[in-house]
Order: sequence, then structure tokens, then C-alpha cells
Amino acid sequence: MINGGMSSSPTQADTSSPLMRRAWLVVGLLFPVALLNYLDRQMIASMKVSVMGDIKDIGSEENWGHMLASFKWVYAICSPIGGYIADRFSRKLTICGSLFVWSLITWLTGHVGSFNELYWARTLMGISEAFYIPAALALIADYHTAGTRSRAVGVHQMGIYCGVMVGGFAGFVADAPELGWRFMFDFTGLAGILYAIPLLLLLRDVPRQVDTQEALSPTARGGPIGELLCNRNFILLVFYFTLPALAAWVVRDWMPAILQKAFNISQGKAGVSAALYWQGAALLSAILGGWLADRWMRRSDRGRIYVSAIGMMLIVPAMFGVGNAPALNSFGLAIASLILFGIGWGFFDCNNMPILSQIVRPHMRATGYGLMNFVSMMCGGLADWGFGRMRDMQVPLNIIFGVFAMVCVFSLVLVLLIRPRPGT
Repeated sequence: MINGGMSSSPTQADTSSPLMRRAWLVVGLLFPVALLNYLDRQMIASMKVSVMGDIKDIGSEENWGHMLASFKWVYAICSPIGGYIADRFSRKLTICGSLFVWSLITWLTGHVGSFNELYWARTLMGISEAFYIPAALALIADYHTAGTRSRAVGVHQMGIYCGVMVGGFAGFVADAPELGWRFMFDFTGLAGILYAIPLLLLLRDVPRQVDTQEALSPTARGGPIGELLCNRNFILLVFYFTLPALAAWVVRDWMPAILQKAFNISQGKAGVSAALYWQGAALLSAILGGWLADRWMRRSDRGRIYVSAIGMMLIVPAMFGVGNAPALNSFGLAIASLILFGIGWGFFDCNNMPILSQIVRPHMRATGYGLMNFVSMMCGGLADWGFGRMRDMQVPLNIIFGVFAMVCVFSLVLVLLIRPRPGT
């Protein structure tokens, strides 16, 4: 079959080889890109009060939710396109081009003057950012074999969590009279534009080999997309990947505002509290979950599925805690629940691409992840818009998050139904 790794793939036994060093260098190069990818998209949630106060015609919570949703919807539509381009042409060029364009748009966001301009800036950011994650995770999976794949993805996802945590401090920057919310967009946009240059010089695609068996294997009608959509395990993974993300996007986008209103705290403290604790927990658990999954894979080809399922089990009670904390006026319960959510999310997040690599052929990894992102982000956009609508209608938080918890229970069943290909 197509060798998704290098011509002589690194194994667990040759961790000091030049090939393995190159494999980990790729992860290191992509770490700051992952950080910027989520910092640029998430920091606006921590600066909501400042942005809405400055741009008066935003008006309502529903408009704010619609703006957040527009990012996700165009991101969703473009994710399969970005994945297909990365699979067919170059993962490296897809990654570097995405970083440069979204960073330019980030800088431009700091100069908008109306809701309409902000709406379209976020929409364009969604288009440009959509090309990164499928290409980056596929490139990591290309370089890392089964012995290190979950750990490598876990380290990359740490960059995402760091980005969200740094974004949580954006509220303090927005509150500072000498800086303000626009400064954050200027600074991070310029940082991404500058980093795209050395990244283009240092990053390398993996040469692919095609053996006779792969060349002769049949392809489903409709090409790679048709083959993926006819794959029962892939469909299960798409739903498993999507359903918990409904809760995750609401936590990312709305938790600062929820904590600020429920516990009457400052914008800065709410932003940090909403991001630092659960993202910090996810950061540590992604490493632990990756290590545990790689070890479990030595005994069972379902090792990654079991570790991911453990994470989902932890997310369920976390959702109940987050939803009930405001009614109980317990800030401690809210933080403890967010930490538990982060632990579960790290176990879940570091194993999605590795599980995908066990059920699809290597040259479909980016396309497959792009399709997963398409469904997840479309539904995430609806969750953002719907949550804003329900908050305007005064629907209690415990009911909303209780539904999220039940959705996660269903997801747990779905992942246990996935059957990996032997030897992957």
C-alpha cells in the first residue's frame, strides 16, 4: 500500500535515527503554527465585551453568535478542499500558505470598523485556517508510525491548547487602555506572517512509495471521497468526532461570557478562568493519552479507541458540572468541571488522527480529516448560533449542558463500534 511514512519509516526501536529526529523536528516546527491557529481564532471570545463596546452595530448576542458561526461554516466547507489539496499536491505548501493568509487576515481584523467588516474578516479567516489542520495532522501521521503517532499528535495538539490559553489572557490586553483589543490582532497577525518564511524553508513533505498491491487495489466509485463515504468505520468516526465538538465549541466561544455573567467577575479573569484550567488539563492529558495509547497499541489494535473512550467517559460528568455550577453559585465547581473536561478532551483529541490512520488508506488522511472537520464545524456553527439564541430566550444552562452530556454518552457507544484494519 502507499507508504504514508518515509521510504524507511522510523520505528520505536530507532528513536535516535536521523529519520526519527526529522519526524520530531516536523512536530516542533508545527507546534507554534498550531498555537497561532487557535490563538487567532479564539482570542476574540475573551475580548467580547471590548469588541462589542467598540463596534456598536454588533448589537445582540445572536449577531455575535452568527459571526462566530460564519467562521465555522466556511471553515467546514473549505476543510475537505484543503485536505484534498494536501493529499494530492503538497502538505508543506498547504500548511505554509494557510499560515501566511490567515495571519494577514488576522492583522486586518484589528483594523475593522463595523460589524459587517468584522463578519467578513472572520469569514475569510475561516477559509484560510481550514487548510491547516488536515494537512498538518496528515504530515505528522506520515512521519510517525504506529509506535509514536499518538504521542506526536498529542504534542501538536498541545500547541492548540497553548493557543487557547494565551488567548484567555487577551481579555487583560483588551482592558489595558494603552493596548486594547486591536493590538492583539496586530501582534499575532504579524507574528504569523514572519514565521511563514522560515517554515517554508525548513518543512519537508514525505516522499511516498507505491507498491504493487496498492497500485492494483480498487478505488470506490467517486474517487477518494466516494471510498471514504462507503467506509462504515469512517462514518462512525465522523459522528464520534462531531458530537462532542458541539459542547467543546460552546465552551471555547461562550465560557468567558458565561463565567463573567454568572459570577460577576472581570472580563480578564473570566477569559483566563475559561481557558487556562481546561486547556492546561487538556495539554497534560494529551501527552498522557498519547503515551498510553501508543503503549496500549502494543497489546491491541483497539488501544487508541479505548483511550479515546476513557476520555469521553470523563467529559460526560464534566458537562453536568459546568451546566449546574452557575445555578449553585459555585465557581469552584465550574473550574473543577472544566478541568475534568480538559482531561477527557486531551485523551479524545490526541487519538482522532491516529484512529483515522487505522481505518483509511494513507493517501486519504488529509481528505478524511477535512471531511471530519466539515461535519464537525458545520454542526459547531449551529451550536454557536443556537446557544446565543437560547441564551436570548433564557434557557437554563443546566438543561443545555445536560443535553451535551447525553450526546457524549451516545458518542461513547459510536467509538466502540469502530473496527481498525489489521496491522495499523
